[in-house]
Amino acid sequence: MFIEMHPDNPSERKIKQVAECLNDGGLVIYPTDTVYAIGCDIFQAKAIERLCLIKGVKPSKMSFSFICSDLRHISQFTRSLDTPTYKLMKKLLPGAYTFILRANNSIPKLFKNKKRTVGIRIPDNNIPRAIVEELGNPIITTSIHHDDDIIDYITDPYIINEQFGNMVDIVIDGGLGGIIPSTIIDCTENEPYIVREGKGEIDF
Repeated sequence: MFIEMHPDNPSERKIKQVAECLNDGGLVIYPTDTVYAIGCDIFQAKAIERLCLIKGVKPSKMSFSFICSDLRHISQFTRSLDTPTYKLMKKLLPGAYTFILRANNSIPKLFKNKKRTVGIRIPDNNIPRAIVEELGNPIITTSIHHDDDIIDYITDPYIINEQFGNMVDIVIDGGLGGIIPSTIIDCTENEPYIVREGKGEIDF
């Protein structure tokens, strides 16, 4: 299914439709503030398996991030944040950043692996944040990559639908996507450090 949404003011009815799909174990492709991504409900094991199959990884080896609507969800999946990390996240989010945080015991249980970190995204895009808010919990997210050796990411949702529409349940058209991924900040040690410089500015 191909659904058009206004990036600034997405339809409440369409958001509910997407959330229901995710709640039923569906896979959805959606825009973020960086590149287009594919995701599913973190509590839908079969959907996670489908997602891993598309990405060509084993669930036990997955390193996808979570999209949250705000900072409220984070405490469910991470260990207590120190004050500097919390202040940094509050300053930069929503924004084009992925924060690597220490996971609490719920992550290994949820994904049946030994993963001790989790990536957190709160994108500066109303569509994925509204979906998560309606769903009531985060969604797993991973970028949509182009099969071209030169072009990393597909920006046109119509082309995305042509290439991936038969693998997922919904493709959301929220306008042209970007080509620069998020900046990744690792906050698992005493001082945060940049793992990958992306769209998010690092002058903070």
